[in-house]
Amino acid sequence: MHANLGGEPKFMRMAIELATSNVVSGVGGPFGAVIVKNGDVVATGVNLVTGTNDPTAHAEVTAIRRACTALETYELTGCSIYSSCEPCPMCLTAILWARLDTLYFASTAEDAAEAGFDDSHFYEQVALPFSERELPTVNFMRADGLASFNAWRTFAGRVEY
Repeated sequence: MHANLGGEPKFMRMAIELATSNVVSGVGGPFGAVIVKNGDVVATGVNLVTGTNDPTAHAEVTAIRRACTALETYELTGCSIYSSCEPCPMCLTAILWARLDTLYFASTAEDAAEAGFDDSHFYEQVALPFSERELPTVNFMRADGLASFNAWRTFAGRVEY
């Protein structure tokens, strides 16, 4: 499906070292990420969930935020991300939204689950119809909600993404 997309070991080692030092320093969980463009590190990120009380502050999301700031863009086309672990559903989605060219990861979701970070439940929940999700999920006032999209369609200053 994809051509040979061999990653650079030095960037993966960096992501793994970030993850390990994050644990040892007591800052957060065992996850690190490095974003690279044209062979240069653009940004790095570590898991800051417990240190910042932000459940979205995963390593990949943190790195994406920093890379977008550094490159002054919301799109990371031309960049690759190296993650110390296979991304969770939130991070994978963020990677896709950021339009990174390639994702490289070291340990797997199974490895993470064995260490106490099991994301399988989230994957299962997303795949279920609203009515079957554990979190009550109710679609209502759809017609009213369409007003925002109608405004978007006619807004001359919109930035497509």
